[in-house]
Amino acid sequence: MMRKTIYNKYEKGLIAKLPRAVFEGRTIVILTPGETEKAVRYLLSQPVLGFDTETKPSFKRGQVHKVALLQVATEDTCFLFRLKHTGLTPALIRLLEDTTTTKVGLSWHDDVHALHALGDFTPGSFIELQKLVNELGIEDMSLQKLYANLFGQKISKREQLSNWDADVLNDKQKAYAATDAWACVKIYKEVIRLKETHEYELIIQNEEETTP
Repeated sequence: MMRKTIYNKYEKGLIAKLPRAVFEGRTIVILTPGETEKAVRYLLSQPVLGFDTETKPSFKRGQVHKVALLQVATEDTCFLFRLKHTGLTPALIRLLEDTTTTKVGLSWHDDVHALHALGDFTPGSFIELQKLVNELGIEDMSLQKLYANLFGQKISKREQLSNWDADVLNDKQKAYAATDAWACVKIYKEVIRLKETHEYELIIQNEEETTP
């Protein structure tokens, strides 16, 4: 296999030109507490899970909305837990407190802080991707830059500021949410592969340079 070229910092301006990455697996929307139990049972049987959350954006000073969506993905399935409808059920707390399954997230500390507004739980074992990629010498912190750097594809952020409290999520919102959680799994697996095989070359970019 060819050695992969990665950069300590990826030029944001180049991301727009990349082909788009979209999750193409199953996306399952969870609307009831009963459904969360089945979903969590399935998720805890999987080897690696990617986590992310979405919250309705606030455009007024001092206004803060509660987390609307928790998305949890494997490589081929993503569950979208509509927390506005389900609440933080015992099954979801079990998932968040789990210490046996490999769980990964990006800026996960912020997500945990927001989820605590819905209920009390003690976070289980989570791998923070921002720390993990740093072990390869990558300094970028955003999911979009990390994915572009490792896979040469663009994750669209167009739906980020949409209404996550809507009664029904549209297809673009579902695709966006699922892609973010799935991307965490992809990044984790690729970083672990590169760490084990050393099949990469890190190019150090100075602030004034751009990625070729």
